Amino acid sequence: MNTKRALFPSLLVCTGLALILRMFGSRASERPVSDSATFDAIDAYVEKQMHRLKIPGVSLAIVEGDEIVHLRGFGRARPEGEAPTPQTPFVLGSTTKSFTALAVMQMVEAGKVDLDASVQRYLPWFRVADRVASAQMTVRHLLNHTSGMSVLAGTICLAESDDSPDAVERQARGLSTLALNHPVGACFQYCNLNYNLLGLVVEAASGQPYAEYVQEHIFDPLNMGHTHCYQTTANRNELATGHRYWFGFPIAALNIPFPLSSLPAGGLISTSEDLAHYLIAHLNGGRYGNAQVLSRAGIDELHRGVAEQHVMGSPVAAYGMGWFVTKIGRTQVISHGGNLPEFSSHLALLPGHNKGAVLLVNADHGLPFILDEVGAGVAALLAGERLPPIRFGFFPWVMHALPLIPLLQVAGVVATLRLLRRWRRNPANRPSRGRLWGAHILLPLIPNLSLVTILAYLRSSRLLPWMHLYLPDLAWTAWISGSFAGVWTLLRTGLVLGALGASSSAQPSVQRLRNRRGAIKPSHPRSR
Repeated sequence: MNTKRALFPSLLVCTGLALILRMFGSRASERPVSDSATFDAIDAYVEKQMHRLKIPGVSLAIVEGDEIVHLRGFGRARPEGEAPTPQTPFVLGSTTKSFTALAVMQMVEAGKVDLDASVQRYLPWFRVADRVASAQMTVRHLLNHTSGMSVLAGTICLAESDDSPDAVERQARGLSTLALNHPVGACFQYCNLNYNLLGLVVEAASGQPYAEYVQEHIFDPLNMGHTHCYQTTANRNELATGHRYWFGFPIAALNIPFPLSSLPAGGLISTSEDLAHYLIAHLNGGRYGNAQVLSRAGIDELHRGVAEQHVMGSPVAAYGMGWFVTKIGRTQVISHGGNLPEFSSHLALLPGHNKGAVLLVNADHGLPFILDEVGAGVAALLAGERLPPIRFGFFPWVMHALPLIPLLQVAGVVATLRLLRRWRRNPANRPSRGRLWGAHILLPLIPNLSLVTILAYLRSSRLLPWMHLYLPDLAWTAWISGSFAGVWTLLRTGLVLGALGASSSAQPSVQRLRNRRGAIKPSHPRSR
Protein backbone atom coordinates (compact mmCIF):
# COMPACT_ATOMS: atom_id res chain seq x y z
CA MET A 1 0.00 0.00 0.00
CA ASN A 2 2.74 2.47 0.94
CA THR A 3 4.67 1.55 -2.24
CA LYS A 4 1.73 2.69 -4.33
CA ARG A 5 1.58 5.94 -2.43
CA ALA A 6 5.25 6.54 -3.24
CA LEU A 7 4.31 6.77 -6.90
CA PHE A 8 2.35 9.95 -6.30
CA PRO A 9 4.18 12.99 -7.68
CA SER A 10 3.71 15.05 -4.60
CA LEU A 11 6.01 14.10 -1.71
CA LEU A 12 3.86 16.19 0.63
CA VAL A 13 0.72 14.22 -0.24
CA CYS A 14 2.66 10.96 0.09
CA THR A 15 3.87 11.86 3.55
CA GLY A 16 0.37 12.87 4.69
CA LEU A 17 -1.16 9.65 3.46
CA ALA A 18 1.55 7.58 5.13
CA LEU A 19 0.90 9.28 8.46
CA ILE A 20 -2.82 8.49 8.19
CA LEU A 21 -2.07 4.89 7.34
CA ARG A 22 0.23 4.52 10.31
CA MET A 23 -2.66 5.35 12.61
CA PHE A 24 -4.31 2.09 11.51
CA GLY A 25 -1.40 -0.12 10.66
CA SER A 26 2.19 0.14 9.46
CA ARG A 27 4.74 -2.11 7.93
CA ALA A 28 7.19 -3.61 10.39
CA SER A 29 10.14 -2.48 8.29
CA GLU A 30 9.18 1.20 8.51
CA ARG A 31 9.88 3.47 11.47
CA PRO A 32 6.47 4.60 12.82
CA VAL A 33 5.94 8.24 13.59
CA SER A 34 4.52 9.13 17.01
CA ASP A 35 1.07 10.67 16.89
CA SER A 36 -0.76 12.35 19.76
CA ALA A 37 -4.00 10.83 18.43
CA THR A 38 -2.53 7.39 19.12
CA PHE A 39 -1.70 8.38 22.68
CA ASP A 40 -5.21 9.78 23.14
CA ALA A 41 -6.64 6.47 21.90
CA ILE A 42 -4.41 4.52 24.29
CA ASP A 43 -5.35 6.77 27.21
CA ALA A 44 -9.04 6.34 26.42
CA TYR A 45 -8.59 2.59 26.13
CA VAL A 46 -6.81 2.39 29.50
CA GLU A 47 -9.56 4.43 31.17
CA LYS A 48 -12.22 2.18 29.64
CA GLN A 49 -10.46 -0.95 30.93
CA MET A 50 -10.03 0.62 34.36
CA HIS A 51 -13.78 1.18 34.50
CA ARG A 52 -14.53 -2.35 33.26
CA LEU A 53 -12.15 -4.03 35.71
CA LYS A 54 -12.55 -1.53 38.57
CA ILE A 55 -8.81 -0.79 38.61
CA PRO A 56 -7.81 1.83 41.23
CA GLY A 57 -4.67 3.23 39.59
CA VAL A 58 -2.45 2.84 36.51
CA SER A 59 0.91 4.28 35.51
CA LEU A 60 1.63 4.24 31.77
CA ALA A 61 4.80 4.93 29.77
CA ILE A 62 5.44 4.70 26.03
CA VAL A 63 8.85 4.80 24.39
CA GLU A 64 9.94 5.19 20.80
CA GLY A 65 13.50 4.73 19.69
CA ASP A 66 15.64 6.13 22.47
CA GLU A 67 13.04 8.54 23.88
CA ILE A 68 10.13 8.48 26.30
CA VAL A 69 7.26 9.91 24.27
CA HIS A 70 4.30 9.55 26.62
CA LEU A 71 3.83 9.35 30.40
CA ARG A 72 0.45 9.30 32.11
CA GLY A 73 -1.04 8.41 35.49
CA PHE A 74 -4.67 7.32 35.93
CA GLY A 75 -6.88 6.93 38.98
CA ARG A 76 -5.22 6.93 42.38
CA ALA A 77 -1.93 5.58 43.66
CA ARG A 78 -3.41 5.39 47.16
CA PRO A 79 -6.91 5.61 48.60
CA GLU A 80 -7.94 9.26 48.73
CA GLY A 81 -4.61 10.14 47.10
CA GLU A 82 -3.36 11.55 43.82
CA ALA A 83 -2.85 9.84 40.49
CA PRO A 84 0.39 7.84 40.14
CA THR A 85 3.35 9.83 38.89
CA PRO A 86 6.11 8.48 36.62
CA GLN A 87 8.19 8.09 39.79
CA THR A 88 5.56 6.16 41.82
CA PRO A 89 6.91 2.66 42.62
CA PHE A 90 4.83 -0.46 41.95
CA VAL A 91 5.76 -4.06 42.75
CA LEU A 92 6.34 -5.77 39.40
CA GLY A 93 5.70 -9.47 39.85
CA SER A 94 6.95 -11.72 37.07
CA THR A 95 8.22 -8.95 34.79
CA THR A 96 11.16 -9.25 37.21
CA LYS A 97 12.15 -12.38 35.28
CA SER A 98 13.43 -10.34 32.35
CA PHE A 99 15.87 -8.57 34.72
CA THR A 100 17.11 -11.89 36.06
CA ALA A 101 17.55 -13.20 32.51
CA LEU A 102 19.49 -10.04 31.59
CA ALA A 103 21.74 -10.53 34.62
CA VAL A 104 22.45 -14.13 33.56
CA MET A 105 23.29 -13.03 30.00
CA GLN A 106 25.66 -10.42 31.41
CA MET A 107 27.42 -13.26 33.23
CA VAL A 108 27.51 -15.23 29.96
CA GLU A 109 29.16 -12.34 28.10
CA ALA A 110 31.61 -11.92 30.97
CA GLY A 111 32.61 -15.58 30.52
CA LYS A 112 31.35 -16.53 33.99
CA VAL A 113 28.31 -18.59 32.97
CA ASP A 114 27.81 -21.17 30.22
CA LEU A 115 24.17 -21.43 29.14
CA ASP A 116 24.50 -25.14 28.40
CA ALA A 117 26.36 -26.04 31.56
CA SER A 118 24.62 -27.99 34.29
CA VAL A 119 23.06 -25.93 37.05
CA GLN A 120 25.18 -28.04 39.41
CA ARG A 121 28.35 -26.40 38.04
CA TYR A 122 27.27 -23.21 39.83
CA LEU A 123 25.15 -24.76 42.60
CA PRO A 124 26.90 -28.09 43.38
CA TRP A 125 24.41 -28.92 46.13
CA PHE A 126 21.36 -28.54 43.85
CA ARG A 127 19.11 -31.61 43.62
CA VAL A 128 15.59 -32.59 42.67
CA ALA A 129 14.16 -36.02 43.48
CA ASP A 130 15.63 -37.55 40.30
CA ARG A 131 19.44 -37.41 40.56
CA VAL A 132 19.98 -38.00 36.83
CA ALA A 133 17.59 -35.18 35.95
CA SER A 134 19.35 -32.93 38.47
CA ALA A 135 22.62 -33.33 36.56
CA GLN A 136 20.92 -32.83 33.16
CA MET A 137 19.26 -29.52 34.03
CA THR A 138 21.12 -26.59 32.46
CA VAL A 139 21.03 -22.82 32.84
CA ARG A 140 19.32 -22.60 29.46
CA HIS A 141 16.57 -24.98 30.64
CA LEU A 142 15.87 -22.65 33.55
CA LEU A 143 15.79 -19.57 31.32
CA ASN A 144 13.41 -21.21 28.82
CA HIS A 145 11.17 -22.84 31.48
CA THR A 146 11.97 -26.30 30.12
CA SER A 147 13.50 -27.75 33.31
CA GLY A 148 10.64 -30.19 33.92
CA MET A 149 9.52 -28.43 37.11
CA SER A 150 5.76 -27.94 37.05
CA VAL A 151 3.54 -24.87 36.98
CA LEU A 152 1.95 -26.10 40.22
CA ALA A 153 5.28 -26.29 42.04
CA GLY A 154 6.11 -22.78 40.91
CA THR A 155 2.73 -21.50 42.06
CA ILE A 156 2.75 -23.05 45.52
CA CYS A 157 6.07 -21.42 46.37
CA LEU A 158 4.49 -17.95 46.03
CA ALA A 159 2.64 -18.53 49.30
CA GLU A 160 5.85 -19.02 51.29
CA SER A 161 6.48 -16.49 54.04
CA ASP A 162 10.25 -16.91 54.46
CA ASP A 163 11.85 -13.46 54.62
CA SER A 164 15.25 -14.56 55.91
CA PRO A 165 18.37 -13.34 54.05
CA ASP A 166 19.04 -16.84 52.69
CA ALA A 167 15.40 -17.52 51.76
CA VAL A 168 16.15 -18.24 48.08
CA GLU A 169 18.78 -20.85 48.89
CA ARG A 170 16.62 -22.42 51.59
CA GLN A 171 13.83 -22.83 49.05
CA ALA A 172 16.22 -24.28 46.46
CA ARG A 173 17.64 -26.82 48.89
CA GLY A 174 14.10 -27.90 49.69
CA LEU A 175 13.66 -29.06 46.07
CA SER A 176 15.60 -32.24 46.80
CA THR A 177 12.29 -34.10 47.14
CA LEU A 178 10.55 -32.43 44.18
CA ALA A 179 9.45 -34.84 41.46
CA LEU A 180 9.55 -33.49 37.90
CA ASN A 181 6.37 -34.03 35.92
CA HIS A 182 8.16 -33.98 32.54
CA PRO A 183 11.68 -34.94 31.43
CA VAL A 184 14.25 -32.15 31.40
CA GLY A 185 14.01 -30.21 28.12
CA ALA A 186 10.82 -31.95 26.96
CA CYS A 187 8.38 -29.02 27.04
CA PHE A 188 7.65 -25.50 28.27
CA GLN A 189 6.19 -25.19 31.78
CA TYR A 190 6.09 -21.76 33.34
CA CYS A 191 7.60 -22.26 36.80
CA ASN A 192 8.77 -19.52 39.16
CA LEU A 193 11.30 -21.90 40.72
CA ASN A 194 13.38 -21.73 37.52
CA TYR A 195 14.08 -18.04 37.96
CA ASN A 196 14.65 -18.25 41.69
CA LEU A 197 17.41 -20.75 40.89
CA LEU A 198 18.78 -18.36 38.26
CA GLY A 199 19.05 -15.69 40.95
CA LEU A 200 21.33 -18.07 42.86
CA VAL A 201 23.34 -18.73 39.68
CA VAL A 202 23.89 -14.97 39.35
CA GLU A 203 25.06 -14.82 42.96
CA ALA A 204 27.44 -17.78 42.54
CA ALA A 205 28.93 -16.46 39.29
CA SER A 206 29.24 -12.83 40.34
CA GLY A 207 30.14 -13.28 43.99
CA GLN A 208 27.50 -10.67 44.91
CA PRO A 209 24.02 -10.91 46.43
CA TYR A 210 21.33 -10.78 43.75
CA ALA A 211 19.96 -7.43 44.93
CA GLU A 212 23.41 -5.86 44.98
CA TYR A 213 24.25 -7.22 41.54
CA VAL A 214 21.15 -5.94 39.72
CA GLN A 215 21.51 -2.57 41.44
CA GLU A 216 25.11 -2.14 40.29
CA HIS A 217 24.89 -3.70 36.82
CA ILE A 218 21.33 -2.87 35.68
CA PHE A 219 19.57 -0.20 37.75
CA ASP A 220 22.50 2.22 38.06
CA PRO A 221 23.67 2.12 34.40
CA LEU A 222 20.07 2.57 33.18
CA ASN A 223 19.45 5.49 35.56
CA MET A 224 16.65 3.61 37.33
CA GLY A 225 16.89 5.65 40.50
CA HIS A 226 13.44 4.73 41.84
CA THR A 227 13.78 0.96 41.39
CA HIS A 228 14.17 -1.25 44.45
CA CYS A 229 14.58 -4.83 45.55
CA TYR A 230 12.89 -4.45 48.93
CA GLN A 231 9.58 -2.94 49.97
CA THR A 232 11.15 -1.27 52.99
CA THR A 233 13.16 1.06 50.73
CA ALA A 234 10.29 1.45 48.25
CA ASN A 235 7.97 2.59 51.05
CA ARG A 236 10.29 5.52 51.66
CA ASN A 237 9.69 6.52 48.03
CA GLU A 238 5.90 6.43 48.41
CA LEU A 239 5.16 2.93 47.11
CA ALA A 240 1.67 2.74 45.63
CA THR A 241 -0.99 1.04 47.73
CA GLY A 242 -1.90 -2.35 46.32
CA HIS A 243 -5.43 -3.74 46.16
CA ARG A 244 -6.90 -7.24 46.22
CA TYR A 245 -10.28 -7.99 44.72
CA TRP A 246 -13.11 -9.30 46.88
CA PHE A 247 -16.01 -10.48 44.74
CA GLY A 248 -14.86 -8.19 41.92
CA PHE A 249 -14.33 -5.05 44.02
CA PRO A 250 -10.83 -3.69 44.88
CA ILE A 251 -9.98 -3.42 48.57
CA ALA A 252 -6.77 -1.77 49.74
CA ALA A 253 -4.35 -4.46 50.91
CA LEU A 254 -1.76 -3.25 53.38
CA ASN A 255 1.32 -5.12 54.59
CA ILE A 256 0.90 -8.27 52.50
CA PRO A 257 4.28 -9.99 52.90
CA PHE A 258 6.24 -10.92 49.80
CA PRO A 259 8.45 -14.00 50.14
CA LEU A 260 12.11 -13.08 49.61
CA SER A 261 12.57 -16.60 48.29
CA SER A 262 10.83 -15.39 45.10
CA LEU A 263 12.76 -12.13 44.68
CA PRO A 264 14.52 -13.15 41.40
CA ALA A 265 11.24 -14.42 39.92
CA GLY A 266 8.87 -11.63 40.89
CA GLY A 267 9.96 -9.24 43.63
CA LEU A 268 11.46 -6.14 42.01
CA ILE A 269 9.80 -2.74 42.48
CA SER A 270 9.96 -0.01 39.85
CA THR A 271 8.26 2.96 38.21
CA SER A 272 6.92 3.62 34.73
CA GLU A 273 9.72 6.11 34.02
CA ASP A 274 12.49 3.75 35.15
CA LEU A 275 11.00 0.88 33.18
CA ALA A 276 10.86 3.14 30.13
CA HIS A 277 14.67 3.41 30.39
CA TYR A 278 14.80 -0.36 30.60
CA LEU A 279 12.69 -0.82 27.45
CA ILE A 280 14.81 1.72 25.57
CA ALA A 281 17.86 -0.44 26.29
CA HIS A 282 16.04 -3.50 24.94
CA LEU A 283 14.99 -1.65 21.79
CA ASN A 284 18.49 -0.27 21.15
CA GLY A 285 20.69 -3.34 21.37
CA GLY A 286 21.36 -3.09 25.10
CA ARG A 287 22.24 0.61 25.08
CA TYR A 288 20.69 3.43 27.09
CA GLY A 289 22.45 6.77 26.72
CA ASN A 290 26.14 6.05 27.17
CA ALA A 291 25.54 2.79 29.06
CA GLN A 292 25.74 -0.59 27.35
CA VAL A 293 24.25 -3.24 29.64
CA LEU A 294 24.37 -6.08 27.08
CA SER A 295 25.43 -6.64 23.49
CA ARG A 296 22.92 -6.56 20.66
CA ALA A 297 23.47 -10.30 20.15
CA GLY A 298 22.73 -10.88 23.81
CA ILE A 299 19.50 -8.87 23.61
CA ASP A 300 18.48 -10.81 20.50
CA GLU A 301 19.07 -14.08 22.37
CA LEU A 302 16.82 -12.94 25.22
CA HIS A 303 14.07 -12.11 22.71
CA ARG A 304 14.36 -15.29 20.65
CA GLY A 305 11.28 -17.42 21.27
CA VAL A 306 12.38 -21.06 21.38
CA ALA A 307 10.00 -22.84 23.78
CA GLU A 308 6.44 -23.11 22.51
CA GLN A 309 3.65 -22.43 24.96
CA HIS A 310 0.54 -24.52 24.31
CA VAL A 311 -2.97 -23.98 25.64
CA MET A 312 -5.31 -26.94 25.18
CA GLY A 313 -2.91 -28.39 22.61
CA SER A 314 -2.62 -25.26 20.47
CA PRO A 315 0.52 -23.06 20.35
CA VAL A 316 -0.20 -19.53 21.58
CA ALA A 317 3.28 -18.07 22.14
CA ALA A 318 6.96 -18.86 22.36
CA TYR A 319 9.17 -18.17 25.36
CA GLY A 320 12.67 -16.80 25.10
CA MET A 321 14.55 -15.77 28.22
CA GLY A 322 12.29 -13.72 30.45
CA TRP A 323 10.04 -12.74 27.52
CA PHE A 324 7.05 -14.16 25.63
CA VAL A 325 7.06 -13.76 21.85
CA THR A 326 3.66 -13.44 20.14
CA LYS A 327 1.97 -11.67 17.25
CA ILE A 328 -0.88 -9.17 17.17
CA GLY A 329 -2.03 -8.98 13.59
CA ARG A 330 1.19 -8.62 11.58
CA THR A 331 3.15 -7.16 14.48
CA GLN A 332 5.60 -9.16 16.56
CA VAL A 333 5.21 -8.39 20.26
CA ILE A 334 7.80 -9.31 22.88
CA SER A 335 6.15 -8.99 26.26
CA HIS A 336 5.79 -10.24 29.80
CA GLY A 337 3.20 -9.73 32.50
CA GLY A 338 3.55 -9.78 36.26
CA ASN A 339 1.03 -10.63 38.97
CA LEU A 340 1.08 -10.41 42.73
CA PRO A 341 -1.80 -10.48 45.21
CA GLU A 342 -2.15 -6.68 45.06
CA PHE A 343 -0.11 -5.48 42.06
CA SER A 344 0.25 -6.31 38.37
CA SER A 345 2.40 -5.12 35.48
CA HIS A 346 2.90 -5.54 31.75
CA LEU A 347 5.91 -4.73 29.57
CA ALA A 348 5.67 -4.85 25.78
CA LEU A 349 8.27 -4.36 23.05
CA LEU A 350 7.41 -3.83 19.38
CA PRO A 351 10.82 -4.18 17.71
CA GLY A 352 9.48 -3.71 14.18
CA HIS A 353 8.00 -0.35 15.19
CA ASN A 354 10.85 0.53 17.56
CA LYS A 355 8.31 1.16 20.32
CA GLY A 356 7.50 -0.15 23.76
CA ALA A 357 4.93 0.26 26.53
CA VAL A 358 4.89 -0.01 30.32
CA LEU A 359 1.67 -0.65 32.24
CA LEU A 360 1.73 -0.71 36.05
CA VAL A 361 -1.41 -1.41 38.10
CA ASN A 362 -1.94 -1.24 41.87
CA ALA A 363 -4.39 -4.18 41.91
CA ASP A 364 -4.61 -7.74 40.63
CA HIS A 365 -7.52 -10.04 39.80
CA GLY A 366 -5.48 -13.12 40.72
CA LEU A 367 -5.19 -14.56 37.22
CA PRO A 368 -2.54 -13.34 34.74
CA PHE A 369 -4.61 -13.29 31.58
CA ILE A 370 -6.88 -10.49 32.91
CA LEU A 371 -4.24 -7.75 32.71
CA ASP A 372 -2.42 -9.44 29.79
CA GLU A 373 -5.48 -8.69 27.65
CA VAL A 374 -5.25 -5.02 28.60
CA GLY A 375 -1.52 -4.97 27.85
CA ALA A 376 -2.16 -6.61 24.49
CA GLY A 377 -4.72 -3.92 23.71
CA VAL A 378 -2.22 -1.14 24.46
CA ALA A 379 0.37 -2.86 22.25
CA ALA A 380 -2.16 -3.24 19.43
CA LEU A 381 -3.08 0.46 19.50
CA LEU A 382 0.58 1.41 19.63
CA ALA A 383 1.26 -0.74 16.56
CA GLY A 384 -1.79 0.50 14.69
CA GLU A 385 -3.32 -2.98 14.73
CA ARG A 386 -6.93 -3.90 15.35
CA LEU A 387 -7.74 -4.38 19.03
CA PRO A 388 -7.72 -8.07 20.00
CA PRO A 389 -10.98 -9.34 21.50
CA ILE A 390 -11.48 -9.44 25.27
CA ARG A 391 -11.95 -13.17 25.85
CA PHE A 392 -12.09 -13.16 29.64
CA GLY A 393 -14.51 -10.30 30.20
CA PHE A 394 -16.83 -12.70 31.98
CA PHE A 395 -14.37 -13.31 34.82
CA PRO A 396 -15.21 -10.24 36.95
CA TRP A 397 -18.89 -11.16 36.68
CA VAL A 398 -18.12 -14.69 37.84
CA MET A 399 -16.41 -13.22 40.90
CA HIS A 400 -19.38 -10.90 41.50
CA ALA A 401 -21.60 -13.99 41.51
CA LEU A 402 -19.51 -16.00 44.01
CA PRO A 403 -21.73 -15.13 47.02
CA LEU A 404 -24.61 -16.85 45.22
CA ILE A 405 -23.03 -20.23 45.97
CA PRO A 406 -23.50 -20.12 49.78
CA LEU A 407 -26.84 -18.33 49.31
CA LEU A 408 -28.06 -21.13 47.05
CA GLN A 409 -26.87 -23.64 49.63
CA VAL A 410 -28.90 -21.91 52.33
CA ALA A 411 -31.89 -21.82 49.97
CA GLY A 412 -31.42 -25.56 49.38
CA VAL A 413 -31.48 -26.24 53.13
CA VAL A 414 -34.68 -24.22 53.57
CA ALA A 415 -36.33 -25.97 50.61
CA THR A 416 -35.37 -29.42 51.93
CA LEU A 417 -36.69 -28.71 55.43
CA ARG A 418 -40.00 -27.44 54.01
CA LEU A 419 -40.30 -30.55 51.83
CA LEU A 420 -39.69 -32.84 54.79
CA ARG A 421 -42.26 -30.92 56.81
CA ARG A 422 -44.87 -31.42 54.07
CA TRP A 423 -44.07 -35.13 53.98
CA ARG A 424 -44.57 -35.41 57.73
CA ARG A 425 -47.91 -33.57 57.60
CA ASN A 426 -49.24 -35.54 54.66
CA PRO A 427 -47.54 -38.96 54.28
CA ALA A 428 -49.63 -39.69 51.19
CA ASN A 429 -47.62 -37.01 49.28
CA ARG A 430 -44.31 -38.77 49.81
CA PRO A 431 -42.74 -39.99 46.56
CA SER A 432 -42.21 -43.61 45.66
CA ARG A 433 -39.01 -45.31 46.75
CA GLY A 434 -37.45 -45.03 43.26
CA ARG A 435 -38.24 -41.34 42.87
CA LEU A 436 -37.06 -40.66 46.41
CA TRP A 437 -33.63 -42.16 45.67
CA GLY A 438 -33.26 -40.58 42.25
CA ALA A 439 -34.67 -37.07 42.66
CA HIS A 440 -34.18 -36.45 46.36
CA ILE A 441 -30.95 -38.28 47.26
CA LEU A 442 -28.70 -38.98 44.26
CA LEU A 443 -29.37 -35.83 42.19
CA PRO A 444 -28.67 -33.34 45.03
CA LEU A 445 -25.42 -35.22 45.74
CA ILE A 446 -23.91 -33.95 42.46
CA PRO A 447 -23.50 -30.21 43.35
CA ASN A 448 -22.68 -30.95 46.97
CA LEU A 449 -20.02 -33.56 46.22
CA SER A 450 -18.60 -31.28 43.50
CA LEU A 451 -17.97 -28.58 46.09
CA VAL A 452 -16.46 -31.13 48.47
CA THR A 453 -14.20 -32.46 45.69
CA ILE A 454 -12.98 -28.97 44.77
CA LEU A 455 -12.07 -28.23 48.39
CA ALA A 456 -10.36 -31.61 48.75
CA TYR A 457 -8.27 -31.00 45.63
CA LEU A 458 -7.22 -27.50 46.70
CA ARG A 459 -6.13 -28.84 50.07
CA SER A 460 -4.30 -31.89 48.71
CA SER A 461 -2.53 -29.85 46.01
CA ARG A 462 -1.49 -27.22 48.58
CA LEU A 463 -3.02 -24.48 46.44
CA LEU A 464 -5.25 -23.07 49.19
CA PRO A 465 -2.52 -20.90 50.80
CA TRP A 466 -1.77 -19.40 47.38
CA MET A 467 -5.48 -18.79 46.77
CA HIS A 468 -5.86 -17.06 50.14
CA LEU A 469 -3.28 -14.53 48.89
CA TYR A 470 -4.23 -14.16 45.23
CA LEU A 471 -7.94 -15.07 45.16
CA PRO A 472 -9.10 -14.60 48.77
CA ASP A 473 -12.80 -14.44 47.90
CA LEU A 474 -12.62 -17.69 45.94
CA ALA A 475 -10.56 -19.35 48.70
CA TRP A 476 -13.05 -18.46 51.42
CA THR A 477 -15.98 -19.48 49.22
CA ALA A 478 -14.30 -22.84 48.61
CA TRP A 479 -13.67 -23.31 52.34
CA ILE A 480 -17.14 -22.30 53.51
CA SER A 481 -19.19 -23.89 50.73
CA GLY A 482 -17.06 -27.04 50.50
CA SER A 483 -17.14 -27.66 54.25
CA PHE A 484 -20.85 -26.91 54.48
CA ALA A 485 -21.55 -29.18 51.48
CA GLY A 486 -19.74 -32.06 53.18
CA VAL A 487 -21.73 -31.73 56.40
CA TRP A 488 -25.03 -31.05 54.66
CA THR A 489 -24.60 -34.03 52.31
CA LEU A 490 -24.46 -36.42 55.26
CA LEU A 491 -27.20 -34.65 57.21
CA ARG A 492 -29.55 -34.29 54.26
CA THR A 493 -29.13 -37.88 53.17
CA GLY A 494 -29.91 -39.02 56.70
CA LEU A 495 -33.01 -36.83 56.90
CA VAL A 496 -34.37 -38.02 53.53
CA LEU A 497 -33.62 -41.66 54.31
CA GLY A 498 -35.38 -41.16 57.64
CA ALA A 499 -38.37 -39.85 55.71
CA LEU A 500 -38.22 -42.92 53.50
CA GLY A 501 -38.31 -45.19 56.56
CA ALA A 502 -41.16 -43.21 58.07
CA SER A 503 -43.02 -43.43 54.80
CA SER A 504 -42.66 -47.22 54.75
CA SER A 505 -43.83 -47.62 58.34
CA ALA A 506 -46.67 -45.17 57.91
CA GLN A 507 -48.12 -46.90 54.85
CA PRO A 508 -49.59 -49.98 56.71
CA SER A 509 -51.11 -47.70 59.35
CA VAL A 510 -52.79 -45.60 56.71
CA GLN A 511 -54.07 -48.72 54.96
CA ARG A 512 -55.43 -50.16 58.25
CA LEU A 513 -57.22 -46.90 58.95
CA ARG A 514 -58.78 -46.97 55.50
CA ASN A 515 -59.87 -50.58 55.97
CA ARG A 516 -61.37 -49.84 59.35
CA ARG A 517 -63.35 -46.95 57.93
CA GLY A 518 -64.64 -49.20 55.16
CA ALA A 519 -65.83 -51.89 57.63
CA ILE A 520 -68.05 -49.46 59.57
CA LYS A 521 -71.24 -48.88 57.61
CA PRO A 522 -73.48 -45.93 58.56
CA SER A 523 -76.98 -46.76 59.90
CA HIS A 524 -80.07 -46.09 57.72
CA PRO A 525 -82.07 -43.10 59.03
CA ARG A 526 -85.33 -45.11 59.13
CA SER A 527 -83.83 -47.67 61.56
CA ARG A 528 -83.71 -45.09 64.34
